[in-house]
Amino acid sequence: MIPPSWTPPPTPAFVPTRDPFTPGRDITHAHFQAGDQIVVIKGVAAGELWGDTMRVVAPSWHAPTDEDGWRLRNPQGGEQTFLTAHPRYLVHLSRRCPDCLIHLRAMEDYLLPKFTDPNTLANCGWYTITALGQLVHIADIQSGR
Repeated sequence: MIPPSWTPPPTPAFVPTRDPFTPGRDITHAHFQAGDQIVVIKGVAAGELWGDTMRVVAPSWHAPTDEDGWRLRNPQGGEQTFLTAHPRYLVHLSRRCPDCLIHLRAMEDYLLPKFTDPNTLANCGWYTITALGQLVHIADIQSGR
């Protein structure tokens, strides 16, 4: 996986790609702790998975899914310095836990063969941010959560 300090160019190509893993991922709120560094996988860049790297700040209610979520801090700041996200969207960077490694491997096995050009920069378009600053997976929007 691309090191957290590397970020792709600011205008990635939007490439709608189905995400068969994240919507069904069964991950509990307790899996993450305040202070954990995480990534939200968004696509492929130069033959590697890429996403937004953030730090878990505090427990929070994730209204779109009606479940416990986490408040995240984006170190890049900008319009969305703080977001709320459901735990199933997050993958640990600060520690190597089996669940996150299995999830990453499944995402790699599924996505990397679809984008074999080393110059590819693909945002798979799985997430949106609500007016309340909540990160929502498109599967959660479509399911009416």
